[in-house]
Amino acid sequence: MSSRYLVKDILRDITAKLNPLIPRASREAQLILMNVLNVDELWLLTNQSFEIKDSDEIFKMVKRRASHEPLEYITNKVSFYSQEFYIDKGALIPRPETELLIDEVIKNIKDKNADITFVEVGVGSGIISIILALHFKNAKFIAVDISQNALDIAHKNIVKFGLEKRIKLRLGSLLEPIKEKIDYLVSNPPYIANAEKLELNLSYEPQNALFGGEIGDEIVKALLDEVLKREINFFSCEFGYDQKGKISSYLKDKQFTFLNFYKDLSDFDRGFTLGL
Repeated sequence: MSSRYLVKDILRDITAKLNPLIPRASREAQLILMNVLNVDELWLLTNQSFEIKDSDEIFKMVKRRASHEPLEYITNKVSFYSQEFYIDKGALIPRPETELLIDEVIKNIKDKNADITFVEVGVGSGIISIILALHFKNAKFIAVDISQNALDIAHKNIVKFGLEKRIKLRLGSLLEPIKEKIDYLVSNPPYIANAEKLELNLSYEPQNALFGGEIGDEIVKALLDEVLKREINFFSCEFGYDQKGKISSYLKDKQFTFLNFYKDLSDFDRGFTLGL
């Protein structure tokens, strides 16, 4: 039988359980409680003496977080580009730096009403295609992933935003399932070298969305080959902080119009756009 708690007391106890293990323990205590009670931060701050009669679910979540499972998987919620999305273990948790990839795409397509076909490789939770679809109202999207679990998560988000008619999901590797003409390819592919050691929390995320091969840039290069072969007008792609030189060298003898690199907010190289 679960104990009864006041809001202020349960926040104190959650924080104490997480504090040795998790940064921002008090904030995460608030987020867990807000999620279970389905309330906002203002309610939490103004109802410190509210009695919680059943704390079992709350402390199950706390136990999962204490094991370093990401909070986003525990609450099934993630914020990205000022929108809230459904997330679960079958898809990579969106990172803030991927918002810069979307900014790059928006910068390259001046006409917001353009009738163009986007393809996203590695759709994951669907966040990139969805945000771009909200921005380019007449564009069509085909989103590919090798994981059916990821496609199922993306589908939930696509339905949430009412974009089923404009974003089509396909199961497959890279551009293998795409026969249509592609105007713009966008991808946040796996780009970490197989041997690299990752933080404990990343062990909960799909490994095929993280590791890109022995060197790490193999999938990025495979996509570049497809872009050049299929004469895709634009390709915007995220990559690892140490891969700018490798990509530049790979494209040294290739024919294209421009290659623009961009940095993240920590001043690390984070991605590029190739234009044919």
